[in-house]
Amino acid sequence: MSNRNLLESPLFLISMILFVSFSGWSQGKLNLDDIFKNGTYSQKGYGPVRWMKNNKGYSTLEKNKEVGGVDIVRYEAKSGDRSILVSAQSLIPSGETSPLIIKNYEWSIDNSKLLIFTNTRKVWRYHTRGDYWVLDMESGKLTQLGKSVARATMMFAKFSPDATRVGYVSKNNIYVESIESGEITQLTFDGDENIINGTFDWVYEEELSCRDGFRWSPDGSKIAYWQSDTKEIGTFYLINNVDSLYSKPIPLPYPKVGTDNSLVKVGVVKASGGDTKWFDVPGDPRNNYLARMDFIPNSNEVMIQQLNRRQNQNTVWMGNTSTMGLTNIFTDKDDAWLNIHDNIMWLENEQYFTWTSEKDGWLHLYKVSRDGKEFSSITKGEIDVVKINCIDPKGGYVYYIASPKNFTQRYLYRSKIDGSSDPERVSPENQSGQHAYQISSDAKYAIHTYQNSRTPSKIDLINLQKHKSIRMLEDNKALSDKVAGLGLTPKEFLKLDIGDVVLDAWMIKPSNFDAEKKYPIVFYLYGEPAGSTVQDAWQGGDLWHQYLAQEGYVVVSIDNRGTRTPRGRDWRKSIYGQIGILAAHDQAAAAKVLFNKYNFIDTDKVGIWGWSGGGQMTMNCLFRYPEIYKSGLAVAFVADQRLYDNIYQERYMGLLEDNEANYIEGSPITHAKKLQGDLMIIHGTGDDNVHYQSFERLTNELIKHNKMFDMMSYPMRAHGIRERENTSRHLRETMFRYWEKVLK
Repeated sequence: MSNRNLLESPLFLISMILFVSFSGWSQGKLNLDDIFKNGTYSQKGYGPVRWMKNNKGYSTLEKNKEVGGVDIVRYEAKSGDRSILVSAQSLIPSGETSPLIIKNYEWSIDNSKLLIFTNTRKVWRYHTRGDYWVLDMESGKLTQLGKSVARATMMFAKFSPDATRVGYVSKNNIYVESIESGEITQLTFDGDENIINGTFDWVYEEELSCRDGFRWSPDGSKIAYWQSDTKEIGTFYLINNVDSLYSKPIPLPYPKVGTDNSLVKVGVVKASGGDTKWFDVPGDPRNNYLARMDFIPNSNEVMIQQLNRRQNQNTVWMGNTSTMGLTNIFTDKDDAWLNIHDNIMWLENEQYFTWTSEKDGWLHLYKVSRDGKEFSSITKGEIDVVKINCIDPKGGYVYYIASPKNFTQRYLYRSKIDGSSDPERVSPENQSGQHAYQISSDAKYAIHTYQNSRTPSKIDLINLQKHKSIRMLEDNKALSDKVAGLGLTPKEFLKLDIGDVVLDAWMIKPSNFDAEKKYPIVFYLYGEPAGSTVQDAWQGGDLWHQYLAQEGYVVVSIDNRGTRTPRGRDWRKSIYGQIGILAAHDQAAAAKVLFNKYNFIDTDKVGIWGWSGGGQMTMNCLFRYPEIYKSGLAVAFVADQRLYDNIYQERYMGLLEDNEANYIEGSPITHAKKLQGDLMIIHGTGDDNVHYQSFERLTNELIKHNKMFDMMSYPMRAHGIRERENTSRHLRETMFRYWEKVLK
C-alpha cells in the first residue's frame, strides 16, 4: 500500500510522536507546542514482543538504569514470572563502555541465538540499513557480523534454518557468514547502482511492500532472491539547496505512469557460493511484477506471485529450485485490481495452502490444494477479512480481524479451517472500538490492544480462548487523565445518505458549542483506495482537529466510496478508473446533506483540507464545487496523476493508454483555472514520494490563469514534512494562521 495514505496523514503522525520529555503543559487548553513539539500527549506502547518457541512466554525490552541500554526480559504468560534473558551488560562490545542500542531483534528458531540490529540508517521510508550482531545464548559470546564489509551497510540479516549462519545484503550484493568461524561467502558480485540483489528499488518498496529480497531454503542449502535492473528507469532528481554551498542533485530512479519499470527476476544460488540459476518466468519482466516469492516448507520449491502490469491478474507459479522448472498452479483475476495478501500458510503436510480473494464479492480466506484444482472457503458470509492474525491448524481455527456491522470499528473473529462454521466473534461485546492482537502460534495467549476515539490504547495479556485478561501491560492512564482534563468535545460518528449510498463520517463540534450560533466548518478528507479517515480509533487523540474545534471550528471527515473499509468488493472497487472524480462527487453530495441537517454550520465559511491523496482530493473538490467549498489547504499533493509512480496509479486507474481521459479529468491541475475561493498549497522540496514537481506545475498553472493563492515550501522535507528542527510545529501554525485568515 502506498504511503499516499494514512501512514503520512497528520492523524497517524500525531499518534507516532516520539516519547520525549515535556514541559509547559497547560491544564485545560490545547496548544501547538504541547501537541507538536513537547510530546505532552505521547501514547505509551509495549514491546516489541516476541513469543518464544514454546508459546508459554514472551520476550520484550526494558530499560536498564545501571548501565543504560535495555535488557531483554522474558515473562511467563500464565504466572507473570519475570526473568532476564539478556542483560544490557552482556550487550557491551569488547572495548566499549555502552551497550548496543537495539533497533530490532530476532530469535533463531530454537531460541539459542539472538540477532540484533543497531546503528541504523534510513533507506527511503524505513530504517533498513545498519549493523548486526549475534549473541550466543549458551556461551554469552557477542559477535559482530560483516567485519569485512563497510559499516552500517548491512540489510535484512536473517539466520539460516539451523542458526549456524546469517545471510545479509550489503551494497546490493548478498553474503552468507558463518557465526562460529566468521568466514564470509559472497554470493553475488554484480550489485552496483543499477543492479540490486536481495532488496528492491523505490517503487517496489513503496507500492508492493517489498524490502527484504532473499529467502533461505528450508534445508539451508540455497538462497532464492530477487534481482532488479534499474538502468532503464527514468531518473527524477531531488535538489538539496540547504546543506552545502552548491546545490546537490539527488538521483531517484522512479517509474512514473506509463514508463518502464525495473527488469526484475528471481534466481537461486547455493549458500556455499557458485553461479546463480534464473527462473524463466513468462512475460515481459518490465511489464509484470514479481510481487511475492517464498519457499514452500519442507521442500526445494518456491511459490512466485506474478502480477501483470494492469494488476488485475495474479499468476501463481511453483518453481523447482533444482530443475528451475515452473508450473502454473492457478491464476486469480479481478475486473478492477488485485491486492497482494501476505497470509499464505501451508497445511496438511504442504498439500494445501491458504489464499485470500474477493471472488465472491467479499474478502475471504480460502483453502487451495497444491495443484490448484481444489478451492474451498474457510471464511464465509457478507464479511470482509481485514487481517489474518493467526492460523492454528492444531486447534482448527483461523483468527482474523473483521467488522461486518460497523465499518469504523475492528474486532477479532474466528472460523474453522475446514470451513464448517460461521464467523464467531472473539472480541468482547462491551468493548466497542478497535482491537488488535499479537497471538501466540498455538492461539492460547495474545497481546491485546484496545482503543477507540475516546480511549488511548489499553494493552493487556489475555487468555485468548476465554478472552480473559491475565494482566494489564499498559493502560495509558496518565495520558487519559491528561486529555480528560482538557474537556475536549468527543467525535460524533454520523451516517450521511447521499442517495446512491450511505457514507460514514465523524464530526467534532467547537468547545462551548451553542446550536443557535453559526460556525465555520473544515472538512478533512483522504478519499483514495489506500486508506480511510473515518475510524473509531484513538489516532493520537486527533488533537490537531481538536485544536481547531477548540478555536471555534466545526471539523468533519467523510469516507467516500472507494476508501479502504470492510464494506465489500463493490464498495472498494467502485472508484476504479475514476480517482479524483467519484470521490469529489461523494464529498460534495455529503456536504450538502450535512448542511441541510445542521443549521449551526456557516455555509459561507467552508474549508477543506487533506494530505497527499487527500491534498489532491481537496483541490478537486475546491475547483469543481465552488458553490460548496470556499477555501482549501492542500499538503504534499499530486497535481497531475500522470506524475505519480506507475504501480500505485495504474493499479487504481488502469493503464494510461486505456484511460487517459480520466487521468486528465481526475487531476486537479486540469481544473485549476476554475478556482474561485482561497487556496493554500504546502509541499516539502525533498519529497521522494510525491515530487515537488507537482507543486511547481500547479503553481505555474494557477499563475497562467491569474489565480491568487498562498503557498509554503519546506526545504528538504520529505512526504511527511517532519524532518529537521521545529518543522511539525511550524507547519501546524502555518496551517492554523491560514484558516484564521480565510474562515474567521
